[in-house]
Amino acid sequence: MGGLDKLFTPLGSVPLLAHSVMAFNESPFVHTIIIAASAYNLGDVQRLVSNLGLEKVGSVVEGGARRQDSVLNALREMNGSDIVLVHDGARPFVDESIIERAISTASKSAASTAAVPVKDTIKVANPDMTVSDTPTRDSLWAAQTPQAFAYELILEAHSLIDYDVTDDAAMIEAIGHPVHLFMGSYDNIKVTTPEDLHIAEAILLSRRGEQSD
Repeated sequence: MGGLDKLFTPLGSVPLLAHSVMAFNESPFVHTIIIAASAYNLGDVQRLVSNLGLEKVGSVVEGGARRQDSVLNALREMNGSDIVLVHDGARPFVDESIIERAISTASKSAASTAAVPVKDTIKVANPDMTVSDTPTRDSLWAAQTPQAFAYELILEAHSLIDYDVTDDAAMIEAIGHPVHLFMGSYDNIKVTTPEDLHIAEAILLSRRGEQSD
């Protein structure tokens, strides 16, 4: 997205990152927010937090080389927590109902992730780009964040799993603990490409239109 850090890409009147942090800051179920940021963006994130008056942000910590390293750095700041939620800052449309479902599900099962049923038919490809399998959609869900975990469980998973994973739920699965799905939202997209940003702008415009009706 033009070389600009995607988390500081404007969406509406504020950077992309601000939307998700504000959602958690406004939730009555969230007590403390820890943001992991790259060393390059650390000062910018701290200024953003200060400018927006995000009082629940306890600290902004430096991230690591990998996503999971950044999560672990943030987890170490959360000592004494019961349930922790891990969220991608590039998902600006997390809302109160999703946050509540994340905590409710993890409170019962110790590990949960937002997800939505896939709409498209999924093809598994061979290296030569021929199709090796077409799994039934009935059992396929696209994982999102937030993902919520009992604090000690996710900390244990991070201590045991050192190979690369794409999300924290995969770590929990790897140590043999079940992860429960709860319904996310098709609006809860991750903004990674310019095309995603166009979709996000349309979602934001639609939501603001609904609020003004």
